[in-house]
Amino acid sequence: MDEFDLVAIGGGSGGYTAAIRARQLGLTAAIIERDKVGGTCLHKGCIPTKILLETAETLALVRKSDTFGVHVEGVALDYAAVVARKRQVVNDLYRSLRSVIQKHKVEIVEGQARLLSPTLVAVADRILRAKHIVLATGSRPKELPGLATDGSQILNSDQLLELAAVPDSIVVVGVGAVGAEFASFFLDIGCQVALVEVMPTILPLEDADLGKALARALEARGARVLTSARVLSDKARIYDNVVELAVQQEGEEKTVRGQVVLVAVGREAVTDGLGLENTRVQIERGFLRVDSTCRTHEPTIYAVGDAIGGLLLAHVAAAEGFLAAEAIAGRQTRPLDYNRVPRVTYSHPQVAAVGLTEQQAREAGHNVKTQRFSFRYNAMALIQDEREGFAKIVYDGDSGDLLGAHIIGHHASELISEAALARFLEASAWEVGSNIHPHPTLSEVLGEAAQLSAGISIYW
Repeated sequence: MDEFDLVAIGGGSGGYTAAIRARQLGLTAAIIERDKVGGTCLHKGCIPTKILLETAETLALVRKSDTFGVHVEGVALDYAAVVARKRQVVNDLYRSLRSVIQKHKVEIVEGQARLLSPTLVAVADRILRAKHIVLATGSRPKELPGLATDGSQILNSDQLLELAAVPDSIVVVGVGAVGAEFASFFLDIGCQVALVEVMPTILPLEDADLGKALARALEARGARVLTSARVLSDKARIYDNVVELAVQQEGEEKTVRGQVVLVAVGREAVTDGLGLENTRVQIERGFLRVDSTCRTHEPTIYAVGDAIGGLLLAHVAAAEGFLAAEAIAGRQTRPLDYNRVPRVTYSHPQVAAVGLTEQQAREAGHNVKTQRFSFRYNAMALIQDEREGFAKIVYDGDSGDLLGAHIIGHHASELISEAALARFLEASAWEVGSNIHPHPTLSEVLGEAAQLSAGISIYW
């Protein structure tokens, strides 16, 4: 029987980070993966979708090249080449990741894992004994009751990534980060796009101002956006290569049509067939329950990543995997502060945030103040012809503490790390504003918003 100090079930960001960190701390470790290491992020999520979005951004830039005095003719999208590049980049990263895992002498065991006890895991004809187990089984797209995906015209995000050709039109049901990113991509490559979101704003987990601004930006590019709208699943019809959905909005029934429908209404933990009944691990609202060190109710079993809910982000899973390995190794740990985690939607324009939204800050009892600075007044945004968006600072009017930062605009994903570091260091808005930002850069947008918050701006 093979014995290890740590066995990670699932080879995504949380699992491989836990295993590698365990090896760095002198423990023996193995990863059990039924598909390919890298998980959803590498193979079905973060990486392939961002490759598509980078293509869309490049296409949009070339199409407006006349703005920069560059004349280009015959601009066209070769979707087959895009798909080939997507596969190549994913494969390159996959091979690199396997090499890193092997360099750290973490054994990769291929197959479906099943818990026989709190310390025994069966994989095909092997049984592994583990002093500690880290469940990193990830998540999968949720189904919308009454509107089951068929892999042909009603699709989840995994299935949409496998399309061999671009549809003429698409309806996106559920407009969180996943739905918004796909909507943005298909708009940029010339598809008709309709969005249906049950909440009052798209990106409902983000500050309402960001969701409203992104909805306006998508509408300006031709999207139809329906918020506070519910799909009447029992009235869905498929005919003549078109999916027709009935949508109820403010008491009125409306119709949306598309060649395909993307159902992006969230994700659920993958725990079936895992053998949890042979342990004391508990599930609550579909996700595994853990404490502040990611330990479950079974002392030898930890869980990380999408399987435990919360922020379903690869960088969160990695941080949790790191934390779990440290706890297993007996090192002193600090609980993760999820209000310091940056969140990004890679739409066009991009949306990025860290910390509390304005509403969350008010609900927490803060004396909430906010300030915004528009990209329209930023020199680099004008140079790049990317004037859309703003940075919004949420801060406490009594202490001046930075509570949250929210950005919609060009390269927001690259700008948010400064605010995340400020949150980590418990900086005030004055400190962010007093930090010298190079000119001309997009980063000045955040600096100017912070200066307005601190009352030290020279422009207002």
